[in-house]
Amino acid sequence: MTLPAIRTAARAAEIAWFAALCGDDYEFLGVPDDRLRSSYEHCGDLVRRADALGYQNILLPSGWIAGQDPMAFAAAMAVQTKQISQLIALRMGEVWPPMLARAIATVDHIAQGRLTLNIISSDLPGQKESNEDRYARSSEIIQILQKLWSTDGPLEWRGRFYDFNLPTCDPAKPFQQNGGPLLYFGGISPLAQELCAKHCDVFLMWPETEDRLAATMRDMSALAAKHGRTIDFGLRIHLIVRETEAEARVAAKRLISRLDLAKGAAIRAQSLDAKSAGVRRQDELRAKADADLFIEPHVWSGIGLARSGCASALVGDPDQVLAKLNRYMDMGMRAFIFSGYPHAEECELFAKHLLPRLPTCRLHEVQGRRVANPVTPLTAGARR
Repeated sequence: MTLPAIRTAARAAEIAWFAALCGDDYEFLGVPDDRLRSSYEHCGDLVRRADALGYQNILLPSGWIAGQDPMAFAAAMAVQTKQISQLIALRMGEVWPPMLARAIATVDHIAQGRLTLNIISSDLPGQKESNEDRYARSSEIIQILQKLWSTDGPLEWRGRFYDFNLPTCDPAKPFQQNGGPLLYFGGISPLAQELCAKHCDVFLMWPETEDRLAATMRDMSALAAKHGRTIDFGLRIHLIVRETEAEARVAAKRLISRLDLAKGAAIRAQSLDAKSAGVRRQDELRAKADADLFIEPHVWSGIGLARSGCASALVGDPDQVLAKLNRYMDMGMRAFIFSGYPHAEECELFAKHLLPRLPTCRLHEVQGRRVANPVTPLTAGARR
């Protein structure tokens, strides 16, 4: 197998969990449970638990649904955690870019650099636009953020969507140096992949067959090279890990045992990315799965019956799941974002069975973004 060129050569991965900020926590998929609503208390418990268990990062999703705003929530969690980073999902266009940069810098300082960003380019709540407009705006916003993070003094910007002249970039200076927080991005459309290849640091993939994942990684690596860049690769996937494979399969069947398929379709449809190319591909995989909903050994697509986006889970005993993760790492993956239902219980199970058996890293430290005692306008820089 031809391996892609990747940014992080060392064979180690950043292991992240998921905080269900957008109504996505169940004991039985698609059946609401008051204990698992996306309250500050419940979501905060997920973050603190992942921090205590040793996960390196945690994804904070974004959506127009009752739950927590990821930026505000991350600020609250930054002072309640000790070592975990937070991966904030940011939908491009929701906030005026200079003020978005200032908010990011604020949270980055509160967290002392334990911050990464997941760039989202789906429709804004209540608004429909062409793919071309959405990705063009996202590209412009990312460039503005990166300019604000790296420019000393004033910044004039004249673009298609934004036009401003700032007297200084000091309010946007982050705690992290050498480019600011790492940018994670996922999408399979040509426009999405071009955006990531040009501007982002980690390309996130959803569950796929191994051959398709490997092909995507090679294509993305080649696309990034055309822009003189290398990127890292990550996988967003759910987990059902038990002592035996039989127990894991029973748990998978139990998860969907009370699901009303019409209710599941309604849950999928409410997502802002419900009609994206990536979601359509997840639906195609599930349609081709076997009678037990497996798209390949140990990759089970039942999650997609009531979830838009990442729609499959690794199902098996610890050795089987570890073998699969090792194959992914051998392909060049350097980040994993895991989740499971209910999220707290599965977080504990993965930490017990598998987290100590994986070589781990923190990508923002590997890439030199988080440094000791940085000099910024909010730390030791000259006050003007």
